[in-house]
Amino acid sequence: MKPSKHLIFALFALAISQPTMAAPQPLDRVAVQINDGIVLESEITNMIDTVKANAKAANQSLPSDSALRTQVIERLILTRLQLQMADRIGLHIGDLQLDQAIENIAREQKMTVAQMQQKIESEGLSFGQYREQLREEITLGEIQRIQVQRRIQVSPQEITGLVKLIQDQGMKDVEYQIGHILIDVPNNPTSEQLEASSKRANAVLERLKSGEDFRRTAIASSSGPKALEGGIWDYMNINEMPTLFAEVINGAKKGDIIGPIKSGAGFHIIKIMDARGLQTKEIEEVRARHILLKPSPILSEDRAKAMLEQFLKQIRSGEAKFEDLARQYSEDPGSATKGGELGWAEPGIYVPEFAQTLNSLSPDQISEPFRTTHGWHITQLEERRKTDATDQFNTNRAHQLIFRRKFNEELQNWLDEMRADAYIEVFQPESNRG
Repeated sequence: MKPSKHLIFALFALAISQPTMAAPQPLDRVAVQINDGIVLESEITNMIDTVKANAKAANQSLPSDSALRTQVIERLILTRLQLQMADRIGLHIGDLQLDQAIENIAREQKMTVAQMQQKIESEGLSFGQYREQLREEITLGEIQRIQVQRRIQVSPQEITGLVKLIQDQGMKDVEYQIGHILIDVPNNPTSEQLEASSKRANAVLERLKSGEDFRRTAIASSSGPKALEGGIWDYMNINEMPTLFAEVINGAKKGDIIGPIKSGAGFHIIKIMDARGLQTKEIEEVRARHILLKPSPILSEDRAKAMLEQFLKQIRSGEAKFEDLARQYSEDPGSATKGGELGWAEPGIYVPEFAQTLNSLSPDQISEPFRTTHGWHITQLEERRKTDATDQFNTNRAHQLIFRRKFNEELQNWLDEMRADAYIEVFQPESNRG
């Protein structure tokens, strides 16, 4: 049976209107195996495209595609290892918590969620993709907090020592933005391997001193945690940066290149990208109280939120007092027995969602139920006050600085340990196979 002329014409029209059908398209392939998980080639391609788009927007040069691919694969490996750990311990960010985070982000940007969605989609990203990217970011932040925080201890002696330093010398009223390149060495390196890494580090240093772009060099050469960002760390006071940095940066000027500095991880090169005076301001403290309910197999997310909504009705109608409900129901052991009282504190010491909620309240106002990593809350802002840098503030600040420094150091140790213990196999692209 001959095909009809109409069918032949239709097939011809379809072929010329959809040229991609003229040749078979390559199927996605497994690019990396990480324990029992995989990274697809499309994931690598998508991240490379994103990095290139961001670099173009910032007028920033990039290294070769091969060097960029290596950095992207390393970032995806570390991300996947952390997500696997989150899955093992049952850490999942539910839709209600995700919705709360999106509402907070929209509020910070002075938009409604609908306006933010429209802006995101105008930039070429579907809102569903944005939600899943944000869910992953929150998951990574939480698994890092859970796993790294328990490895950190800040002793009273450390706090006392830093408080004295603050009082004697001030806060070293300079913040540094630093660039960092790490030329790594293998575990238990031989003398030949150490020598080879040292030569690589010195070669990188010479290229930088001769004017080579630092960010491009970091992406191409660094094994450090910020390599894909061009090795750039955000502004830090010298007391909160990793000890290795603090020891060599004190007194350095913008543009100075320092190194190579040897550590157990390898050879480090540091550049002072910028230096500025501390961003000082009058300190605002708040006094607040809250009720916390933690979702569990017994108490669902919806039920926890509904209970808090009922508490709100009881408080507003005068049927119940906030402090009595906190004593009876709150699952925060540190404040429940005190009627939910948290005392005076800077909002910034709390998790971001809690701090943002406090900042949005007027004195005596009670929030609607909101989700943080700890569970569902309602909180009442009781008072605000302005304060100088008192002894208590110096103590709190010292604790924060020491904790941040140790967190940065321990985070890298934790990631290195996970990577060393994992089964990882990177498969070569088809174009590189013989």
